[in-house]
This record gives sequence, C-alpha cells and structure tokens, in this order.
Amino acid sequence: MTLAETLVEVIGLTKSFGSIKAVDNISLSVNRGEVLGFLGPNGAGKSTSMKMITGFLTPTSGTIKISGNDISVNPIEAKASIGYLPEGAPAYGEMTPLNFLSFVAEVRGIDNSARASRVDEIIDKIHLERVAHQPIDTLSKGFKRRVGIAQAILHDPEILILDEPTDGLDPNQKHEIRALIKEMAADKAILISTHILEEVESVCTKAIIISNGGVIFSGSPLELSSKSRYHNAITLVVSNKDVEKTTKILKELEEIMAIEHIAEAELTRVTLIPYSSEVEISSLVKARMADYECEILQLYIEQGRLDEVFRSLTNQQKSGEVIRS
Repeated sequence: MTLAETLVEVIGLTKSFGSIKAVDNISLSVNRGEVLGFLGPNGAGKSTSMKMITGFLTPTSGTIKISGNDISVNPIEAKASIGYLPEGAPAYGEMTPLNFLSFVAEVRGIDNSARASRVDEIIDKIHLERVAHQPIDTLSKGFKRRVGIAQAILHDPEILILDEPTDGLDPNQKHEIRALIKEMAADKAILISTHILEEVESVCTKAIIISNGGVIFSGSPLELSSKSRYHNAITLVVSNKDVEKTTKILKELEEIMAIEHIAEAELTRVTLIPYSSEVEISSLVKARMADYECEILQLYIEQGRLDEVFRSLTNQQKSGEVIRS
C-alpha cells in the first residue's frame, strides 16, 4: 500500500492582530489527490489562514510546510509549488487577460519558447477567448474570477489554494470550474475556501469548518452530512390529495420523530425524520403506505443537509465544543 504524499501540512497556526486572535491553533493537512473544503461563517479566519499558508501573511505562531518546505525557511521554493487565487482575484486592471497571463508566465519562469502556447492553452481551458484582448477592469465579476483562476493554474502547480473560486460565476460557469477542479485533483493537493455547501459535496474529499478562528469540525463530507438531523430521513413525494392521509398513517410509526411538508404545485414532499438515523425505516414506510393504498410517486433516503449541519455546528461552537470525525 502506497503512503499518501502530504503536500500541505499546517500545525498550530495562530494569528493575532493586537488583542484580537483571528486564527487560533489551526492544524490541517492535504495530500496529493485530495480536495479540502475550508468552511466557516464570515469573519471566521478562512482568508487570513489562506494568506498565511501561501506566505502572504506571517503567522504569530505555527508551522507551515509546502511540498516539504517550511515556508518560513524556504519561502521561494514553497511558493513555487503553489497556485493561489486570493479573495477578490486582484489583477492589473489596465492589462488584458492575454497580457496579464503572459506577464505571470514570465514571472513564474515558464520558458520563453513555451510561454505563448501555455497561455493560449489556459485561455482556452478557462474560456477567456472572447475577452482575451479586453482590459481586465472592464470585465464582469465572473470573467475577472476566471482570469484569477487562470493565473493560479498557469504554471501547473502541484498545490492549488483557491479562495471562493466560483464566487460571481453563473451556474454554467460554476459547473465548468468544478469539473476543472475534479480533473486536476488526481495529481494535486487542492484547498478551497467556499460558502457554497453544494461545492463541498460536489468536489471535496475532506472538509474543515472553522468558527471564531478555531477548528470545530474535521472529516469527510459524508461524515459532515451524517451529523444532520435529516441523515437517513425518508422523503416521499405524494399527491396533494393524499397528504393528510399520508401524514396521519405515518405518524403512528413509533420510529418517526417528526414529519415535515414542502408543497410544490400539485405535489408535496413529506420528510420523515427518525428518532435514530441508524434505523432503516423505508421498508416500514412502504409497507404502511401500501396497507392504506396511498400512492408514493417518489421515495428517497436523505444523506443529510449540509446547510442545517453548518448552522448547528457553528452555533455549538459558542459553547466551545469541537467536533472531529
């Protein structure tokens, strides 16, 4: 069995601004082939942590190793391994994407003979062709974000650190960027800060939640969703005419703690929340509905709802509780 290659290792990372502790003793690691989702409410310390991991900000204490290099000892070697998309995707506004990426390619030391073809390849990959000759200042937020992603991957780094990579993108663009992240993940270590919980489910293999500067959850997206009260809940889709009858007969099942409804035109989604997520109740539900001749139009078992888990965990943090899986 091949041991995982750790490309990003952070131990005891702390940052104080005067009396304010913005980041408090954070530790994390990202191996080659992993995508780590870095979550937290606004002001939790995500961007500050990423600035320290990339060497833009000096920690108050802690150790950061990038591809085996301590970033405080060998900063140039460490930073050469990183592609970084900062918050806001800053760029030289008077430059065009083509000019800017050519400049970044030169700074990154890409050989002159390969520079133009590499820039063209990235422009094509990120779909910047139609704005390649337009000043960056005149671009939409979504295209500016794409330029930021393009410069981050231009030198094909083995580590990508992306702060809100799909911020400002439309649904189609988000899908493209997520697909690109999945494609690149096989041979890179990728750290993504995001507010979009569906992004964690879509592309991440690990997740960390921080609040008030400290880690309150560390585990897989599946482990995170399993903390939801909706984990292994059953959702039925029934005709509106059957909702009252369905609710009445299913309330009698002692395994069900609560029943919730969401009406959608002529249909209603009925969610059954069990007392224990360890108990499989779909067969009981189907049998009960069949006994009373109630039609089930659709039935599925929920993995859990990340937005509900996120709210729950960040509220628990007020009591100082840390959840690890």
